[in-house]
Amino acid sequence: MTSLARLKFYATQPHACSYLPDEQATTLFLDPSQPMDGKVYADLSEIGFRRSGDHLYRPHCQKCTACIPARIPSTGMTLSRQQKRIIKRNTDLTVRAIKPVFTEEYYSLYSSYIETRHADGDMYPPSRDQFNTFLVRELPFSYFYEFRLGRKLMAIAVSDVLSNGLSAVYTFYDPAEERRSLGRFAILWQIEEAARLGLQALYLGYWIKNCRKMNYKTEYRPIELLVNQRWVRLT
Repeated sequence: MTSLARLKFYATQPHACSYLPDEQATTLFLDPSQPMDGKVYADLSEIGFRRSGDHLYRPHCQKCTACIPARIPSTGMTLSRQQKRIIKRNTDLTVRAIKPVFTEEYYSLYSSYIETRHADGDMYPPSRDQFNTFLVRELPFSYFYEFRLGRKLMAIAVSDVLSNGLSAVYTFYDPAEERRSLGRFAILWQIEEAARLGLQALYLGYWIKNCRKMNYKTEYRPIELLVNQRWVRLT
């Protein structure tokens, strides 16, 4: 494991929390002058760090511990009836991994997704610059997983392939295809892909008990939550 003692970190000033409306948040960032190294990233993911664009970060709030890092083991998953139905509905999709790149096709899907599903969030309104800064980074471990029905683009799962697992950075999809549950299917597919690659888990970011938008993460069992610096498995 990387010696974390030699790394520098910086904390932001308190700012409005994106998930809990009455809370103030503080974020801890790895020094941006530190090269985006896959080994460092993998080690930091073990203690709850995530990637956004060129930055590695985790919550560092003084009075709130609501953001709990979550990951899904790549083996031993118990599928619910709903998850089995979601997989069956999407057996006609093909998936291809490519390196992150900007195209109008990708941006159109992203823009439609943000405008339809997240018009109340801090990523609205979408822009090409935002899309590039957030997702289109030239990093050796980052991939766009295209989900297509024939030639039609249905979803993109942005995921980082690390030595200890896949890290699900972001997923966006066609909001008109609600019946397919593409967001949930992308997670199921990435769990399977992590297993295929011999990786231990899919890192899913943060789970917040009192945030409705985060409830879907605990649908996947077993799930592991980072509590008091230990990964605790819930079955």
